[in-house]
Amino acid sequence: MIFNLFLFLCLYLPFQIALNPAVGIDLASVRILILILFFVWAYEKIKNKKKLVLLDTQSKLVVIFLLLGIASLFFAQNYGWGLRKLLYLFSIFPLYFISRDILNNREKVIKTLKALVLSGALVSVVGIIQFCAQFFWNYENISKVYSNYIGPIFWGENLARMVSDYPSWLVGVSGQNYFRAIGTFPDPHSFSLFLGMMLPLSVTLFFISKKKIFWALSTAVIFLANILTFSRGGYVAIIVGITIFVGVFWNKTQARHKLMAGLAVMILALMLTVPGPVSQRFDSSFDLQEGSNAGRIDIWQKSWETIKTKPFLGTGIGNFSLEVDKELGYRNPIYAHNTYLDIAVEEGVLASLVWMLILFITLINFWIFSKKDMINCGFFISLIIFSAHSMVETGIYSPMVLTLFLIIISLQYEKE
Repeated sequence: MIFNLFLFLCLYLPFQIALNPAVGIDLASVRILILILFFVWAYEKIKNKKKLVLLDTQSKLVVIFLLLGIASLFFAQNYGWGLRKLLYLFSIFPLYFISRDILNNREKVIKTLKALVLSGALVSVVGIIQFCAQFFWNYENISKVYSNYIGPIFWGENLARMVSDYPSWLVGVSGQNYFRAIGTFPDPHSFSLFLGMMLPLSVTLFFISKKKIFWALSTAVIFLANILTFSRGGYVAIIVGITIFVGVFWNKTQARHKLMAGLAVMILALMLTVPGPVSQRFDSSFDLQEGSNAGRIDIWQKSWETIKTKPFLGTGIGNFSLEVDKELGYRNPIYAHNTYLDIAVEEGVLASLVWMLILFITLINFWIFSKKDMINCGFFISLIIFSAHSMVETGIYSPMVLTLFLIIISLQYEKE
């Protein structure tokens, strides 16, 4: 039963409904499902007199990371904001321990991959339809549908209102504005990060499954939807993922796999070099004077200055925005636009180092396990894409992205 509930959660992930238990509070229902799953799992473990948590090196680092977040709260200007962010983390991180325990054989890992990729493909179709709709229906009408109907359902009333006030939905390319693909997500950045992590998982299923046409189509729609987010961080992350795959696993792959990888590189190269909206958007990544680039550089500099003055436990979790402007509200979208800086500035340099160590150890394990089962290559590249994209975005505060990340790092399956 626990594993079936877990599979349902994987399918439900990008379509989770938001709850509004009180005024000013949005609650992703996936957090409630994770806690329910955790208590059912814990009850079964206790009833059978088994250990709740396997404290290997990675799990210990996860616990240390959470404890450092708690410690940083004592240095916060606003304890309420910090407590809300801690409750968010502690309502999702239990999934890591559940996944490490129940995903203990190849069959379950593959079923999990299928559930995740299916959900990713479905939400990609939604994103592609939403993007194409602007050519038949104007942006104002579509944005009203998202702000008044879709947003409150999937993000919550308060977040939907905030996103409407600070939208990042439009992108201007050569004088033409496009409504970027967002699917059921509040912004194209978290959508791109989610899809970028999904892409290697879909490719993995293509190679190991008999239903190659289905998983090839899933890969295609996930890739296309990611391109239509116009997320430059997403583009760069995919390039980094492909480059590292070629460098690390090229000699281990079969000829047909190399052919597929070569075709993927060619398609991506054409999309990023042939004149058009995608290539022009990618080229703007290198323009330091461009608005969003300049804004990121400014906020990175502010983050570094804050880290220098508060290196140990930071500003307190959830309190960085008060360092920028003390008049800001909790939902004002100010953050460091870099996961590693965001953790360091709010929870301290040590917490950021622990986070990077979790990534490093997990990547090493995936690389070692791939020598016995190449299914681990997909997990390795997925985590590489997450790590690379995290240089310009902070996806861990998206419930969908953080949930997917925790499932992936728990998939350390070694073929016996």
